[in-house]
Amino acid sequence: MKNIFVIGIAGGTGSGKTTVVNQIINELPADEVCVISQDSYYKQTNDLTYEERTKINFDHPRAIDFELLVEHLQQLKNGEVIEQPVYSFVAHNRTKDTIKTHPRKVVIIEGILIFNNKELRNLCDIKVFVHADADERLIRRVRRDIKERGRDIDEVLSRYQSTLKPMHQQFIEPTKNYADIIIPNDRYNTVAIDIVRTVISDRL
Repeated sequence: MKNIFVIGIAGGTGSGKTTVVNQIINELPADEVCVISQDSYYKQTNDLTYEERTKINFDHPRAIDFELLVEHLQQLKNGEVIEQPVYSFVAHNRTKDTIKTHPRKVVIIEGILIFNNKELRNLCDIKVFVHADADERLIRRVRRDIKERGRDIDEVLSRYQSTLKPMHQQFIEPTKNYADIIIPNDRYNTVAIDIVRTVISDRL
């Protein structure tokens, strides 16, 4: 498969990356796009107890298996099918399941730390950073973690103060400098989405 176009979408936790991903996907035929999530590529932690796993700093680049992520992206670019890992945020470990992912004309890779890895950045044809204010991101994170990940409010807030906020400032915010396009996340960022869409249709 020739001419696979890779879009990297980064931004802080709760910045609205998923919304942007969906806006791009909605503009493309379903059989022409696939999504790879950085969240699927947290390192395996079979050697740790559950207690030890809960202490992992998931907002540090060290927590990501970039080697496998880069390898999978290269395989997709070569037209090969990959087995994307499935990660459980409840167990803090990879499950035994995988998702068979076929190469598509457009591959979207999204995650908070994807621009921290040079090899991964180099595989992206266009790099998009979704920006949102810190308080907006915190509100979204609290809602998501309580609703989807079974956390309680104290746990979410203490994690935010101890790891999320400092890690965002150290590892995520600075990668904005690598972005080709920065999307301010209000609900009507149609201009930025239009630009991305134009770039895609030019390339395909």
